[in-house]
Amino acid sequence: MEKMLIHGRKPLQGTVKISGSKNSSLPILAATLLTRGMCTIHRVPDLSDIHYMLTILSTLGCEVERASGTVRIRAENIRSETPYDIVRKMRASVCILGPLLGRQGEATVSLPGGCVIGDRPIDLHLRGFEALGATIRVQEGNIKALAPHLKGSTICLRGKQGTTVLGTDNIMMAAVLADGITVIDGAAEEPEVLDLANFLIKMGARIEGAGTARIVIEGVKELQGAEHEVIPDRIEAGTFLVAAAIFGQGITIRQTLPEHLQSVTAALKEAGFRIDITADAITVNNNGRRRPIMIHTQPHPGFPTDMQAQMCALLSTTEGLSKITDNIFPQRFMHLAELKRMGADIELEGATASIRGVSSLGAAPVMASDLRASAALVLAGLQADGITEINRVYHIDRGYESIDEKLNSLGAHIERIKSSSAKNRLGS
Repeated sequence: MEKMLIHGRKPLQGTVKISGSKNSSLPILAATLLTRGMCTIHRVPDLSDIHYMLTILSTLGCEVERASGTVRIRAENIRSETPYDIVRKMRASVCILGPLLGRQGEATVSLPGGCVIGDRPIDLHLRGFEALGATIRVQEGNIKALAPHLKGSTICLRGKQGTTVLGTDNIMMAAVLADGITVIDGAAEEPEVLDLANFLIKMGARIEGAGTARIVIEGVKELQGAEHEVIPDRIEAGTFLVAAAIFGQGITIRQTLPEHLQSVTAALKEAGFRIDITADAITVNNNGRRRPIMIHTQPHPGFPTDMQAQMCALLSTTEGLSKITDNIFPQRFMHLAELKRMGADIELEGATASIRGVSSLGAAPVMASDLRASAALVLAGLQADGITEINRVYHIDRGYESIDEKLNSLGAHIERIKSSSAKNRLGS
């Protein structure tokens, strides 16, 4: 198993290019199941989650080719059941339910795994499928869905913590081949949902309102193959913006879409950083004293829950009292214990973290608990005195393409080594 060693307090400067979006790529790859035609997807990031999805598609019978960020998929003859051993590794694998149900009229998918960040039920997905006419059974750890003829319906996807992105994706993919018109009220408004809709439209789907809270889908008889380029990953971009704020001397994030990051750049401006924005780039300049801020995560266009952990790392060394409340995943604070091991002064009450900035963090062995928590620990290590050892870095490889190499290109000193090597290096 690999670890990362972060040699702290190395000034960062320069330019970094953002990869394609993980959260767009996964449902778009799943959507290729909806057609027998060839689909070509560009700017697919090289991540373990992408590898798992392509393995699932191959297991279902798809022909998959991958080279230099481009994936070609032909789902001419497919099965409708997926094995637990693959699905358990990634929660987003549940998004194959919609396209399988839409095309095959049936699907059997193991209950998904993925990050341990609290309760993330898929009951809204299943309720939506039932509204389209599917019969759902959950038995022996599997979801079994049967619907010889899907019919359009009006579906509300508002849950206790707001909307569901994967649920919106799933219902939209099932509905494009259903008879009649489907209306999704309370749809997720995230850019990744719009990206999936744009791909489906290229395949011949009829969709209006994607990117808003109300999506209208008119079912069609069949879809054809299509070519598509995935949007930039706004969470990777946001993570590098925070890295620039933490220990940067002027860093530009390129090949991104600033309109997808308005809540993040607004928070950094409030915290005292100068942000310069062009059509496809954002520059962060550390130009003075940081200020404490209050953040509440919300569905898009609010502040994303996927950036909460990274902001905890930044605010841990920002003088004064900051507070972050996670309204999406109230239990998503497992990284706080690891930040406290590094000297952070943080108290958690319910879904709110109160952070009193300290003058500096100190290196310590820490454990990544999920994807975004691991990113926060990398950011904390960049500003810590000494060498921070991060265990379980497989979490970060699920959602960040070569994050260590990209940070090293900006001036960081990050090593990726085997566990036994880490012990020897730190003990020498």
